[in-house]
Amino acid sequence: MTVQVKDMLLEKVATGPVSARVYQGAEYGKGSPIVLFFHGGAFLQSGIKDSAVAESMARAGSIVVVPDYNAPLGNVFPKPLEVGYSLFSYMANKRASGLGDRNSLLLVAGEEAGGNIAAGVALKARDHYAEALDGQILISPLLDPFMGTSSIRKADGIGMRQRWAEGWSHYLSGGGCHPYAAPCLCSRISGVAPALFFTAEDDPLYDETLGYADRLKQAGVGVRQHVLPAGTGWPSIYGGTSEETSTWQDSISREFGSFVKTLSIQPIASKTN
Repeated sequence: MTVQVKDMLLEKVATGPVSARVYQGAEYGKGSPIVLFFHGGAFLQSGIKDSAVAESMARAGSIVVVPDYNAPLGNVFPKPLEVGYSLFSYMANKRASGLGDRNSLLLVAGEEAGGNIAAGVALKARDHYAEALDGQILISPLLDPFMGTSSIRKADGIGMRQRWAEGWSHYLSGGGCHPYAAPCLCSRISGVAPALFFTAEDDPLYDETLGYADRLKQAGVGVRQHVLPAGTGWPSIYGGTSEETSTWQDSISREFGSFVKTLSIQPIASKTN
């Protein structure tokens, strides 16, 4: 499926206007799912750039909105999360006009640092606006500020360890470590939206990705996880060096599409009870 791409300004977000790049599967239609997708960049990147991950999701027939979430208030916690949650609230209220319609599922997603923001938004949505969020997709999310897992040792080999350490130091420089900032440290994770996780066998973020997935499972949250084999060029998703050609795009489209189909059953079931 071909994908249409357009840039737009989301003007009525509570924290201020936010620029965004929107990816739409050419065959999207009534009731197409809306994905609020937070880009990676080790908590340091601002600006609108092309996203191969967002394009892969759009290819499954969704509308993917990739905002420049660090621009309005800066990229030190809690500002990016505040913007992220305001974007989520705005899209939940406005999806009947402009993007999607009242039958559209609304999901949050993110890669690397953006996966952290998506997980934080999902936790905050659970606490304040649970009925509006249908699912979350966490793609090699940065969740552990202590960088203490076994798999993170591979980060040196792809040129990411120092960048992630600097990113964490910057993101948390406002002081403290709130559970929304480091979801893996959150003690209360039950009741969050169903989750789809992506990682790869050669991903330095493998352990924290699957560790958070396991915690959600234990808390009774619906979880699906997809682990790609080594050699698919996965580290390129978040800027890591990789000699392999990227071959993960079809896997994201397929698994995302299957996840959305599973979620779409839930509203139907609730209406018939």
